[in-house]
Amino acid sequence: MDLNYYDTLIAVAEDCPVDESTVPPPGRDGKKTIAVVQFEMLSDGPGELTQEDVLFETWLRRQEGLGAVPEAERAELRARLFAKPQACLRASPLPKKYGWGLLFDARGRVTLCPMESEDYRRIVAGSVPDVTVRRAMRSRRG
Repeated sequence: MDLNYYDTLIAVAEDCPVDESTVPPPGRDGKKTIAVVQFEMLSDGPGELTQEDVLFETWLRRQEGLGAVPEAERAELRARLFAKPQACLRASPLPKKYGWGLLFDARGRVTLCPMESEDYRRIVAGSVPDVTVRRAMRSRRG
């Protein structure tokens, strides 16, 4: 089952608390938050990862004691992770709290799209007809 988005922008949540994109702050005790892990992955390799890659790598990097995982074991862990339902990137803190849109291309590869950028504004306004806009999930019920 393919969990990736294609030609889609995950726009910031309606209740996003910022007016422009911000870099997520480091976590307590030096432990990276989900937002920091995802931000680093996506800013270091724009257009390289799919939603599934981001979800798996986020989960993997936050597991304590795993260290370097051989490729065969990575495939097994990935299969086990996706055997259960997973929240998609619409639930990511990047579009919910930090003002980053997530733009997926035709191959399902994702790049960060700052909410203050011209590209973001054009896509959200509907000026790019081949891109579907989905809002990130709200942080609070409304």
